[in-house]
Order: sequence, then C-alpha cells, then structure tokens
Amino acid sequence: MQSSYTFTVGSAVFDEHNLVSASGLIPVLELAEQTGLSKLIGEHVDLPSTRVASGAVNAAGKLSSIIAGMICGADCIDDVNVLRAGGTPRVFDEVYAPSTLGIFLREFTFGHANQLAAVARAHLAALAKRTPVLPGIEQRAFLDIDSLLRPVYGNAKQGASFGHAKIAGRALLRRGLSPLITTLSVPTAAPVIAEAWLRSGKTGSGRGAARQVKQAIGTARAAGAVGTITLRGDSAFGTKKVIAACLDERVEFSLALSRNRRVTKAIEAIDETEWTPVHYPGAVLDPDTGALISDAEVAETSHTLAIRGHGRVTARLVVRRVRDANYPDGLFPVWRYHPFFTNTTLPTADADLTHRKHAIVETTFADLIDGPLAHIPSGLFAANCAWLACAVITHNLLRAAGTLAGGDHAVARGATLRRDLITVPARFAAPARKPMLHLPAHWPWQIGWKTLWDAIIGYSPAIPRAG
Repeated sequence: MQSSYTFTVGSAVFDEHNLVSASGLIPVLELAEQTGLSKLIGEHVDLPSTRVASGAVNAAGKLSSIIAGMICGADCIDDVNVLRAGGTPRVFDEVYAPSTLGIFLREFTFGHANQLAAVARAHLAALAKRTPVLPGIEQRAFLDIDSLLRPVYGNAKQGASFGHAKIAGRALLRRGLSPLITTLSVPTAAPVIAEAWLRSGKTGSGRGAARQVKQAIGTARAAGAVGTITLRGDSAFGTKKVIAACLDERVEFSLALSRNRRVTKAIEAIDETEWTPVHYPGAVLDPDTGALISDAEVAETSHTLAIRGHGRVTARLVVRRVRDANYPDGLFPVWRYHPFFTNTTLPTADADLTHRKHAIVETTFADLIDGPLAHIPSGLFAANCAWLACAVITHNLLRAAGTLAGGDHAVARGATLRRDLITVPARFAAPARKPMLHLPAHWPWQIGWKTLWDAIIGYSPAIPRAG
C-alpha cells in the first residue's frame, strides 16, 4: 500500500467532535443496563467517602466508566481517558476523568471490594439469562480453578511480594500479586469468570481454594447449572479441603494429585496389560499401520483418602503416562506419570480427555493479561481488588457480546472482539434529534457488528434504566 496523497505536517488536525472511536461501546453498555448492572451496583456497593468528600459519589457511573474503558482495552487508570475523546461524551452521560476514577478506587476497602465481587456474580447470572453465553448449562457445566502471578514494579504496591512464576519453561521468582480465578464453561462455549480473588504474590496457589470453590458453585447454580457440575484443577488444588468442598456441594471433581508414596504405590500396582492408548484431538495416525503416533496411555485404579466430615472416600485414580523425553534411547521405556483423582463416571479415556481440557482456563488468563490485568494500577490493595472485580465484569460482558454477534466471535479472544466489534470508528449525528451512527463502509466484520446491534438495541421488551 502507498499513500494516494502528499501530506504535510499540517495535514493532521485533532478537531473532530463527532467521531466516536469505539462505537461498539454503545450496544455493549446497553447490554450491561439490560442486565441490571447499574441497579446491582446501587444495591450492593455502599461506599462512604473517607479520603475525599465527593470521592465515592455515584458509584454506578464511575464503575461503568472504568468498565467501559476496560472494554476498549484500558489496562491502567489513565487509559480510561479514551472515553473523553471526540464524540464519546455526546453519546454517553457521566464520563469521568481518570483522576476522578483514581480517587474513587482509593475509597475502596477490602469489604467494599467484596461488595463489588458480589455484583460481578449476580451480573453473570443475569447475563446467562439474557444471552446464550452458556448454552446447555442446564445439563453440563465445568468449573476450572487456577492462579496466576501478575508482576508489579517498585516497592509501593500493598501486598506485592515475590512469588513463583514460570516463563518459557523456567521457574523464577517475581514480585507481584496473585489472582485466584475460577472459570465457568460449557462444552460448546468459551469460559466466563465465576469468581476471582486477589492475593499477595507469595501466597500458595491453593490457599483459599476450598472457599472459592463453594462460592463459584453457588454462582454456577445461580447462572442455571442445575445438572452436573465438574470441578477441574491441577495438583495445587488436589487437596482434601477442595475435595471436601466438592463433596459438601455434591458436585463432581477431577483434580490432579501430587505424587507421594501412597499414590506411587497405587500406580505401580496397575497391571501392564491395563494400559491403553488414548486418542487426543489432533493425534496423527500411522498411514501404514493405522496406529496412533503417540505414546500416551491411560489406566485407572481405586484410591482412598480420609476427608474430614466424609470419612474415608474411595474414588478413581486415573493415570496418564507418556515416555520421558530425557531418555529417548533407553533399553526399556521410562515413563512419566500424571495421576488425577475423580468421582466422574466417564470411561477412562474420556475422563482423561475431559480432565486435560482444564487448560481452557489459560485462554481466560491470556485475555486478562492482554487486557485489564496487563498492569496492576494502584498502590492500594483494596483498590486493586476492585479493579479485578471490574475486569471480571468486563470479561463476561465481552463474552456475552461475542455470543450475540455469533459466528467466530462466539469463541474469539478478547483482543479480537475489541478489534472487530468495539473499537469501530463512527461519526455521530442527530438529524431532527434522531441519533445516527455513520460507520465505515465495507467494514470486514459488519455482519457480526450489526447482529450484535440488532440483538441488543432491538431487544423487546425494553428494560427500564436504573435511576
């Protein structure tokens, strides 16, 4: 491509007052109102001003501004200033400056952040009723729990400490904060976030997991999960407390176990004839023999754990083994074993395939890292907890918007949804007081954008706005 004109230094002027840089905000924030976000904030968040007299005034408007900025890709408070550009303040009321929003976030205490987390849970339930964001949740739902470490820089961040992280396969210590996140998903849709807590960087991955699991199960049921619910997690969450929480709530679990003498003894007792090859999606077949070009095999045995409140619990110990790549030329095969403890009734190979899909939680982490959690913005821990709760609401709103847009957007990454549906420039006009958006001709994703617009703006019956 080459420029069709010869531009000069005076050819670029920032003087367009009617251009909206992110026209996709209009239907997405309308969806937020249709699902009662402002009303939920008014009912749950009771935030008195403690530092600045007017700092906590109009919590619904200020939180909506933060969420709108995150929808556009904001990863720090200053980025929310994009909402004040061009014609955006004409289209939306209560567009606040970043400095005002920073003051507002600093008014939060840990208890007030928990109030906002309750808003995120209730709003997810409302989204599930209003949109097909979780199709088929009545029959089958999965909860996936995991933690991540978000690095911070400097010594001024409350709660920041050195924790373990893995980068390019290497373990190292990084100063940061550690969100613990539980996602909710169904087999045919991308995951949404059911629960998220912020913790200090040095906190163990499984700390507080049992309590979060119970909270996430309640959120899943409020969202319509009346059928089978399965909790999946890695070895950091394969603890007796988490298993007890699942048994208390009568849900299935599929949790990796750390190797110990009892687990090793159970694996060694499996007869060699019981190991069967497992066919993973995308596995390659040998064109001559028809056999899998893969060395993964699975088998199962029983295993018993003493669980407080439930006595001795016996369930299935499913083990996947693969050849150790460190010994490719050994006289006898050297295996690496990956056991997990489960009370599901699926066949052995299907149980292994289902358990390995726990990795879907990493797609949510990628969206958060590529969006609101690219930075931890505040020096106050409670303000960062509130920021995380806003990130949860934003993620779930984007997922619901992608579902309504249909096609590939139903499972697209957050960055793709922002590019295709949100940050679409439009010129705002109001001839005869009739608001109009003039969008780019031949927009590549016009069909998805218009489908989203019609599904929200044309929704009937109209839902009254919160006061």
